[in-house]
Amino acid sequence: MPTDRPAESESAAGAPAADASTSDGRGVLVITNSRAGTSVVRPDPLPEIRRRLSEARIESLGESSMDDIVASAMSAADAPTVLAVLGGDGSVSRAAHLARRHDLTLLVLPGGTFNHFARAAGVDTVEAALDAYDAGSVRSVVVAEAVIDDGDPVTVLNAVSLGAYPELLAEREKRTSLGKWWGGAIAAWREIHGAHRITIVRDGRRAVVWSVFAGIGRGDPRRIAMMRRASLDEPVLDVRLHHARGTRLRAVTSLAFGRRTLAVMRALRLMPPASDLERTVVSEIELTVRPGEATPVLAHDGELAETPTGDYRLRLRAIPDGLRVYAR
Repeated sequence: MPTDRPAESESAAGAPAADASTSDGRGVLVITNSRAGTSVVRPDPLPEIRRRLSEARIESLGESSMDDIVASAMSAADAPTVLAVLGGDGSVSRAAHLARRHDLTLLVLPGGTFNHFARAAGVDTVEAALDAYDAGSVRSVVVAEAVIDDGDPVTVLNAVSLGAYPELLAEREKRTSLGKWWGGAIAAWREIHGAHRITIVRDGRRAVVWSVFAGIGRGDPRRIAMMRRASLDEPVLDVRLHHARGTRLRAVTSLAFGRRTLAVMRALRLMPPASDLERTVVSEIELTVRPGEATPVLAHDGELAETPTGDYRLRLRAIPDGLRVYAR
């Protein structure tokens, strides 16, 4: 994967430079992911996208990857200046990586299950995103980069996680035919009985943990698992460690995301005590990870990425003004 580079096209006043797209969608490449979260209640957004971006080029993920679609479009005489993606957080994260690589402005058209980044950017519906595009409401936002050993940096929009959460996702991926709810329930049950501890080392200090979460911007201090960022422009990483002093049950229940679920877990005294949790806020961090018997994966923006089966080095850093995006 080519190395990321932050978007640098800004005016002398510091505001993002205007792109060459128009309100009818000329200069916009739209990539749709039909495999993203679906709803039988929400109408298909594509007719509205086609109506409002009538001159946009629209491609669907299928036999060609997002990387190939963007590379082909950028080699054309009428290369796009805006990359729009209709999909969930995983698709949006990959599109952000490609937007940075090709110096494009990102237009997020939320079409997934959770749409964490779209909500943080104030475009939690396709209509809101198209309104931001019509208004030319572009801003530069902080992203993060994750690097394993000497590999290429990967763009992160929301959070990176090691340990119990990636293992749970990996278990759920084995049961995609059951849907996210049932697949997730079975995966959680298996993790309660089989989650693995991992060892991390930072600056010579060793810790055995159930999980590591690193979110962009300062998040809710009462939570361990963070997927939706609280800020678009705070160039810090909010890192949470769950030390492996308690049970696997607490390791899994600590992954609760919703406020109501958290309240129930606390009422049942299933959440880990404060003494098992550690938090640090930094602009960058480097860890040596010793996965042991844990599944060799990490999660970023809800997607899984393979890691070495043995020890490896993970470096994370916040990148100010790393991406131009339409936001409200």
